Amino acid sequence: MSTRAYQHWQLEIDAEGIASATFDKAGETANSLSSAVMDEFGRILDQLEESPPRGLIIRSGKLAGFIAGADIQEFTQLDTPEKGLKLVARGWNLFNRLAAVRYPTLAMVRGHCLGGGLELALACRYLLAVDEPATKMGLPEVMLGIFPGWGGMLRLPQRVGAQAALDMMLTGKTIDAKRAKRMGLADECVPSRVMENAATMLLLSNTARRSLSLLQRLLGGPFKGLVASGARKQVAIRARPEHYPAPYAIIDIWAKHQGNALAAPQLVDAIVRSSTARNLVRVFFMQERLKGFGKESDFQARRVHVVGAGVMGGDIAAWCALRGLTVTLQDQGMERIAPALKRAYAAYGKRIRDPLQLRDVMDRLIPDPEGHGAAQADVVIEAIFENIEAKQALLKKLEAVMKPGAVLATNTSSLKLEDLSTVLANPARLVGIHFFNPVSKMPLVEVVSASGGDPEMASRAAAFVRQIDRLPLPVRSAPGFLVNAVLAPYMLEAMRAVDEGITPETVDAAMLAFGMPMGPIELVDMVGLDVAMAAGKGLGGANIDLPQCLLERFNAGHLGQKSGRGFYDHASGSSGKGVVKAAAGPIPAGLAERLLKPLLERAQQLADEGVVADADLADAGVIFGTGFSPFTGGPLNYLKQKRD
Repeated sequence: MSTRAYQHWQLEIDAEGIASATFDKAGETANSLSSAVMDEFGRILDQLEESPPRGLIIRSGKLAGFIAGADIQEFTQLDTPEKGLKLVARGWNLFNRLAAVRYPTLAMVRGHCLGGGLELALACRYLLAVDEPATKMGLPEVMLGIFPGWGGMLRLPQRVGAQAALDMMLTGKTIDAKRAKRMGLADECVPSRVMENAATMLLLSNTARRSLSLLQRLLGGPFKGLVASGARKQVAIRARPEHYPAPYAIIDIWAKHQGNALAAPQLVDAIVRSSTARNLVRVFFMQERLKGFGKESDFQARRVHVVGAGVMGGDIAAWCALRGLTVTLQDQGMERIAPALKRAYAAYGKRIRDPLQLRDVMDRLIPDPEGHGAAQADVVIEAIFENIEAKQALLKKLEAVMKPGAVLATNTSSLKLEDLSTVLANPARLVGIHFFNPVSKMPLVEVVSASGGDPEMASRAAAFVRQIDRLPLPVRSAPGFLVNAVLAPYMLEAMRAVDEGITPETVDAAMLAFGMPMGPIELVDMVGLDVAMAAGKGLGGANIDLPQCLLERFNAGHLGQKSGRGFYDHASGSSGKGVVKAAAGPIPAGLAERLLKPLLERAQQLADEGVVADADLADAGVIFGTGFSPFTGGPLNYLKQKRD
């Protein structure tokens, strides 16, 4: 056995002549491919070229996974065309070199294998996937506004076929170990207990890789233009090229340049140094910052008690159970809880195919009309209707039975915590844990602290939010907090435009053209016209002049998606499917700017007032809480860029 240690790698060659390169990036909890890391790997290939082994296994020395991708920090330094091309060339040339070595190579993928990590694995002759929940593979570069330029656009289509590869590259989606084996991305999928022997056997097997079917070869060859055309049409449904150029570049580089981005240097520069890429990289770092909140606490919840089985409370309970917690759901009777259980079962069925696993998740979601679960819960969440007296009475009862150290939280969207906590023996205990609808899709949760609140409780609340795979945003107690406070004036302005005779479809089309994922009028329908009424009065005062179009529909009982009709007809009621819209008319000049103005002004005001700690967190909250166009970098970043 011979061993050579580098700063980030360790190379071992055993008595049988099999080399193992273990990647363990110094000073980091996860592996990422920096220039120093890749330079060292090049030196490893130099060493093995002088004395070729029988085979090479590449593995991770991290518990966190294989390789998380490229070092994103280096993307922020690409301020010249030469630097962008150099970055692409570094990985493209190195991984081509790896693919061309004379001895067999194998990537042992355990845990996340993303971006440049998967491109390295694709350059190996074999890929062995370890069958564990944490093993996920993907090329998510498009989510950063860039493309997989280190060989992913060349080799992934060769392994899995053009259509499956483009689907992965254009959406950024990840796949697990079993699916990777089924689609041909992985050569083997094995449990961890046999991964070492399985890796050695596969490495030395001289087994030919599974070939693509005739149809897949045709789609990646003579019919490549048809596949590219279809892919462009699908991308156009989701993203405009002026907002998100990267997916269109991926299609072109694959179709016209065989996946070699260096053959299109002008395109490389246009993408890598684009404002979209800069802003999406910025959004990535803001997301990582949100993930860091709550890390200072070692709080771990096992049991959650939710009071209120309406759409919001029921969906909070269902999400917590899906994330592995035992949840008790309280309301005034089983007839109120049953619809929430039915919704949860339907939602779980779309995610979970194994009937035993589905049953286990449903068993964790326990109806509790009497509220006995509050005494055992680590986190108690009040999610009843927005009435201060009702919430105060409930919170007082809950405090009396809860165990010491448990988190007492309200999901209020508009009431101040200072007002709710006046009835409590320990007012400092109350925190806000404010989810957004739909709970299963919206990644942000506002963690609200009242004046004089206990910082430890806020920290535990943030840790709980991360535990259930959501992004905690610390905010100060204020009407509407951050997200609802910026949405309310935006939606009101949109409805005032409808009062002036602009159709709802045209108003929505203006904001879709700007890059919003949903128009403001459809958003009103989704959150509910009753909620919009309450928010308008709560944030604007009792004497606010509400839009006539809102009042008319509210008085007629047309509350939006939940009732089947609002500004639009919702053919399937609360399911949210089958929205009936007329065609949009011509968009008046300046309409989008007019609708955005109150949102931008309110976001700036809230950041200035300290409702959030700084402008970056304001941007992160509005992006992840409302879907505000990520390519802009957030509302305040958008304002700054307009001024510059």
